[in-house]
Parts: sequence; C-alpha cells; structure tokens
Amino acid sequence: MGVWNSGIDSMNRRHFLGAAAAALVAARAASAAAKAKDDFGGVRVGCITYSYRGEVETAEDTLKALLTAGLGEVELMDGPIRLFTGLPNDPNAMLTDDQRETILAKCAELRKLYNDAGVNIHIPKLPFGQTDEAIDFNFQIAKALGSEAITLERSEEMAKRLAPFAEKHDIMVGFHNHTNNYPILDRHDPILDVSPKIGFNFDVGHYFAGSKGKSPIPVLEKYHDRITNLHLKDRTVDGGNLPWGQGKTPLKEVLQLLKREKWAIPADIEVEYKIPEGSNAVAEVARCAQFCREALA
Repeated sequence: MGVWNSGIDSMNRRHFLGAAAAALVAARAASAAAKAKDDFGGVRVGCITYSYRGEVETAEDTLKALLTAGLGEVELMDGPIRLFTGLPNDPNAMLTDDQRETILAKCAELRKLYNDAGVNIHIPKLPFGQTDEAIDFNFQIAKALGSEAITLERSEEMAKRLAPFAEKHDIMVGFHNHTNNYPILDRHDPILDVSPKIGFNFDVGHYFAGSKGKSPIPVLEKYHDRITNLHLKDRTVDGGNLPWGQGKTPLKEVLQLLKREKWAIPADIEVEYKIPEGSNAVAEVARCAQFCREALA
C-alpha cells in the first residue's frame, strides 16, 4: 500500500512540476511579446529569417541577429529549426515515435532559448510532407515552439488539405501572396470559406507591386481578423525592391494603422532588396527595425 501511495505521490509531483514548467514558459513568452510591443508602440514588429539567407544559419546565430535589431518576434524558417532539433531535411522522412518525441523536446528547448532572450517564435515556416502523419507533425512542431500559425505559399488545394489539421491543433494557416495571387478585395475571398483556421500571410510589398500601386490598407481593413502576419518590404509600381524609404510602399501608414487599431498582427521585416556594398543582412534588418520605430514613435 505504501509503495502504491508513493507511486501516486511521484506522479502527482511530476504532473505539478510539468504544469509549473509549462506555466513558466507561457509567462516568459508573454513577457517577450510585451517587451517587443513596448519597443514599437504596441505593434508586434518582427522578422522573417529569410532576410538573413546565406549569412546566418543556426538558431543561435539567428537569435543573436534578432537581438541586434532589438526584435522580439520572428517567423522562423526551417533551416535553423532543422539544425537545432535534428528534424530531417526531407519533409516526407519516416520517423519513429522516439524520433518525433526527441524532435519535439528540442523544439520546446528552442522555444525556451528564444523566450528567455525575449523573442517569440510566432510562426515556423516548414515545408509540408505528403502524408497525414507528416502534416500532423508540422502542427505538433508549431505547438511545441509556442507558435500561433504556420505559413506557406497560397494554394486552394493545400487549404482544403490542411484545414482539418489546423482545426485539430487550433493553429492558423497563413497563405503567402506574391504579385499575382494576393487577397481578393472587391468581393469575399473564397479561400477563407474552407475553414476559420485559414488566413493570409499578407505581403504588403508584393501586393503594392502586383496591383500597380494600390494601397494595402483596404486589404488590412477588410481581412485583419484573418491575417496571421504581414511581410514588410518597400517596392515600387514597376516591381522594384528597394531599401526601405526609397520605394513607394506605404509602410509607415501600414504600421500606424496596426498601432491605431491595436491589431495584434505580427509585422515581419523581409529584406529582399540587394544588400548595399559594405553592409550585410544583419545590419539591414536592424536598419529596417529602426525605420519601424521611427514610424511608430
């Protein structure tokens, strides 16, 4: 009887410690988000790590780059996630239960590393495999990272494929637009009818270039409750992609709209322009972050 009670006590202690650890992680994430919002007038300014392509590879170095820019939000590309967690490069790789458990534990470790430094991983950008098991695992990874959405390129077929998993895990799916497949403005966009968990990763720069200079603000006003995050870049009507402040995309107005309406939409810097001679991607992301601070001051 004493052995049985001892086992119950041990399980209760493990449950309590596990719940306490989860609560601590959640508190750190909330603190990280609050700090970032304070620095940018309440707006969740972050960065998609595609901005660092070819210069920063590991999760640790990516974190350092984000902190250099004073950012507390990130849409984390698959490269740093794979290097840190051991997730295979092939999204269709067959994994054992033990391998999945190990990867998810490393994702929780990665989340803690970032949260402790004041950075929230609001989105992982991971290619999807073809099987139900592979798709479900991507959503498990997103939850382990503390993320609220997953992003990928727009596809009506994928919206239908992913919707049941998004609903199961209570994770949004944000479809990213380029210059020719942006959200429909003059009528309701039918992709949203697939599921309440389907939304937009709205690229305001691509929209501006693709629409030949139309403001992205009406799109934000129409669909703000279904936008998982923004991609910010400064483009021109003729398709140019320039250092911020040299193009024509109304980035300042977009940021000020988020601040004014208090919409909790992450606004992610995406450096796609040619890096000026003598500079580098880390410095350019920091320069874009300063642009955001000044726009929101």
